[in-house]
Amino acid sequence: MRPMRPISLLRLTAVTALIALSAPVAAAVGAESNGGHRRPCVSSRLPDRGPARDILRIAEQAKEEMDLKSVILRVTVDGREVITTALGESMTGVPADPAMHFRNGNVAISYMGTTLLRLVDEGRVGLDDPVGRWLPDLPDGLGKRITLRMLGASTSGLVDYVTSPGFSDSVYADPFRQWTADELVAISTSRPLWYEPGTNWSYSHANFVLLGAALEKITGTPLDVLLQQKVMGPLGLRETSNSFTPDIPTPVLHAFTADRGTYEESSFWNPSWTTAPGAVQTTDICDLARSASGIGSGELLSPSAYQELLNPGTVGLGHATKTCPATVCIANTEATHYGMGLLVLNDWVSQHPLFFGYTAAQAYLPGKHLAIAVSTTKGPSTPDGHTAQTITQRIAAALVPDHPIPAFG
Repeated sequence: MRPMRPISLLRLTAVTALIALSAPVAAAVGAESNGGHRRPCVSSRLPDRGPARDILRIAEQAKEEMDLKSVILRVTVDGREVITTALGESMTGVPADPAMHFRNGNVAISYMGTTLLRLVDEGRVGLDDPVGRWLPDLPDGLGKRITLRMLGASTSGLVDYVTSPGFSDSVYADPFRQWTADELVAISTSRPLWYEPGTNWSYSHANFVLLGAALEKITGTPLDVLLQQKVMGPLGLRETSNSFTPDIPTPVLHAFTADRGTYEESSFWNPSWTTAPGAVQTTDICDLARSASGIGSGELLSPSAYQELLNPGTVGLGHATKTCPATVCIANTEATHYGMGLLVLNDWVSQHPLFFGYTAAQAYLPGKHLAIAVSTTKGPSTPDGHTAQTITQRIAAALVPDHPIPAFG
C-alpha cells in the first residue's frame, strides 16, 4: 500500500473553504435551504488533488485491501465539508450512496451520556445518585451500590451479557429474535460482579440498558423521544432515529457477514440486544459527521459537564484482579480511556460500533475542529475487526500526523 503524505491542517482548512464556496450543494448538511428543506446528503465533486483526493485514495486502497463491500465517509473542518463519498455497493448492482441509512450501534450510547449530563446541568439529577432511586427492583442491593455515573462510565462491575457463555450462540442461532431489556439485564445481574462498583473499569452492555431505563424514569419520557429532545433535535440529526423493530429507513445500506459460516445478508437481523430500547438507531453519514462534532465538542453541555463527558473518573481505573482478567478490566490511561458513553483516544473523542456486518466510526479532534465519519460493510473475505475505525485512523494520520488515533485496550 502506497503511504500517504502528511497534510497540514492550514492547507486542509483552505481547501475546505474553497470547496464550500465552489460547491454549495455539498456544503455542511445541517444547513437549511431557502425552501426550508434539508440539503441532501450527497457525494462531493470528484477531487483531483489536495486533501480530499488523498482521503479518497485512502478509502479506495482500504476497500481493496480489506475486501470491503462498501465504504462511505465524510470529513469536515469547522462544519465545512472536505469530502463526502461512497464506494462500492450496497447490494449487487446497487451502488452505495451517502444518503443510505445504516445502524449506528454504540454511537447512541454517547447520546445517552450527553443526555445524562444535560440533566445534571439542569439540576434534575446528580451523577452520584444511586440508580435504585429510579430502578428499585435491581437484585442484591445493586440499586444502592451502583450510581448513574457508574452506568455511564461503565464502572458498575456488572458482567457483560454479550460475552456471557452461550449468549452469542443464542444470537446466531436465531438472529431475528426480539430480546427484552429484562432478559438482557437478568443475564448480567445473575452473575457475581467483576468488582465492587466504582473501583475498576470493564465494558458491559448492561450498564447502558439500565441507564436508558433510568433516564426514562427520571424524565417520565420514553428514551427515543428523550434522545430526540436532548441530542438529535438540537444537533439537527434528522436522519438519525430509533426503531423498535429491525427495520431500516430507505434508502438502506445493506450489510453482509460470514459470522454463521456462510456469507449472507444480515441487514435486518434484530439488533434489540445491542443497547437500551429506544436507543437502537439508524443514521446516515452526514448525520454521523455532525454527531462527531456535536458530541465531541460538548456543544450541548456546560464546561463542567463537558469535562465529565471526557473523564467521569475513569482515568487510572482498569486493572486485573483475581476475579477480573486484564482483557476485561482494561487499563484506562490519560491517553486512552472511557468517558461518559464514549472513548477518549489521545486528543480524539470517538465511538466505533461493530456488529452484524456493519462497522462505523465517528471521531472528533476538538483542537482542530476536525470530524471524521466512516461506515463500512463486509465482503466475503473481509478480516475481523473495526474496519471503519482502521480507515478513520489512516485518515487522521494523513491529515494531522501529530495527532494519531490509538487503539483502546
